[in-house]
Amino acid sequence: MTLTTWLPLALICTLGAISPGPSLALVINNTISGGTNRGLMTAIGHGLGVGLYALITAAGLGVLITQSPLLFTGIQYAGAAFLLYTAINILRSSRAANGGEQEDEAAHQGRFVGFGGGFLVAFLNPKLALFFLALFSQFVSPQQSLFEQLIMMATAGGIDALWYGLVALGIGKTGLLLLLKRHSVWVDRISAVIFIGIAAAVVLQ
Repeated sequence: MTLTTWLPLALICTLGAISPGPSLALVINNTISGGTNRGLMTAIGHGLGVGLYALITAAGLGVLITQSPLLFTGIQYAGAAFLLYTAINILRSSRAANGGEQEDEAAHQGRFVGFGGGFLVAFLNPKLALFFLALFSQFVSPQQSLFEQLIMMATAGGIDALWYGLVALGIGKTGLLLLLKRHSVWVDRISAVIFIGIAAAVVLQ
């Protein structure tokens, strides 16, 4: 995997990590209720769950592309359609609606704490599997090695754990979280534009 291939992957994983949702609510809730250490353990557990999903998806697509190129091409187009659908939903959603969902999810996930809670809220999320299937279908190649698949796993899981670790450390200590929440509409718009760009690139190819 070259640097020019890795950078778009890392950018999308970063945007996916910082997008508001139930995972963010869980990290904030655990940090407030159990302190910074519990928040950090939640971030690590969530990153591991995301990384495991990423490895399973990348390895499965790697086998599929060698055995059935036509089916893999179909998955690429389906993935592009899913990214476009995701972008449309992002653009249609409002910041107020996102806030309400986070509060409901935080209450629902309140019984989970620390590492186990972070891992489960990631690994038991079926939307995550669809996201990686759509995303990785644009980056997996027939010549891809296990080492490159591990890089994809480390990229997705590492960025996710790093972001939520920063959230745990930043609550009450810096204005970063408040700044991002204040400009969450622009974060969503940038994410949507990138998703649309990737979907368009697949169709144009």
